[in-house]
Amino acid sequence: MKVWIAQPLRSYTGERHVVEATGATLGALLGDLERQFPGIRFRMIDEQDRVRRHMRVFVNREPIEDLALPLAPGDEVHIFQALTGG
Repeated sequence: MKVWIAQPLRSYTGERHVVEATGATLGALLGDLERQFPGIRFRMIDEQDRVRRHMRVFVNREPIEDLALPLAPGDEVHIFQALTGG
């Protein structure tokens, strides 16, 4: 399935903004991204296996934080860096 990559993570993907990855769940898909692009998962997922607070993951335009979410082959995943500050 297609995965859109946030600008700050594109150094891991050779500057590509869209990549292909597979996985039955969001966690498995992120594992496939890690296999293809070592180091990318750690930038998105913390040590407690949660989406980092400065990252946002959307599946089919819905915000998702549950790595156990089942995925279908036609799903689209968008990874964004959230804006923070005050």
